[in-house]
Amino acid sequence: MTAARGTALVLRHDSAIGLGNLGPTLEAHGYEIVTVDAPSTDVSALDALAPDLVVVLGGDEGAYEIDLYPYLADEIALLRTRIDAEAPIFGVCLGAQLLASSLGAEVFKGPRKEVGWLTVEPTEAGANSPVRHFAGVPTVQWHGDTFELPEGVERLASSGAYENQAFAKGEWLLAVQFHPEVTDEIHEEWLQEWGDELPEYGLSREQLREERASFGPLAQEASARLLGEYLEGLAARSTGRPVNDDEVARTDVSA
Repeated sequence: MTAARGTALVLRHDSAIGLGNLGPTLEAHGYEIVTVDAPSTDVSALDALAPDLVVVLGGDEGAYEIDLYPYLADEIALLRTRIDAEAPIFGVCLGAQLLASSLGAEVFKGPRKEVGWLTVEPTEAGANSPVRHFAGVPTVQWHGDTFELPEGVERLASSGAYENQAFAKGEWLLAVQFHPEVTDEIHEEWLQEWGDELPEYGLSREQLREERASFGPLAQEASARLLGEYLEGLAARSTGRPVNDDEVARTDVSA
């Protein structure tokens, strides 16, 4: 049995954009998961440093739309407190953009949306990071915003459309623009919710379903390995022991 490693606070922005693949991996590594809906929660009342890990999920909001979504300011304040303390944070899509903003970088609308099952290319630094598990593995993209690379971080991956697909600060902060959390069920919900826009990008629901059947299992395995390696790095950081590759991401993604 995996020893308890503490609490993972999950900041969710939309019920359709949940923890998905990330949940079993967190549990397999001994985390108790506490999920809060940021739009309906007083995020400013949360103790920023109480959780052992904060996971920030995606959403339709723009990180720059604080006037429309005031709770984003509270999230950014929470993230800055954790950044100052070098307390672990994992961000996905909007979560990555909020982290970029928290680190002082600009977040803005990109020239076009990036949608579909697409690959990201690890950088030299990324080839030695958890993001390496997505090398050559198509993953879900569904975003129109992007960000400048914050100072003091390492770019870990890029795509043909967007240069900043993943970044890290030390071993404790990891942010990805793509969607490692997406399960078959989440993907289908997205197709139902937002699929009417797909023809704008030369795509269809049926095409993405076919690609899901081909790429989904590989992406889910890569997701477990990415998050598992990151969590093992956090454990090694807290204990001072090196990460053993044999310990990384043994979560059964077929369960």
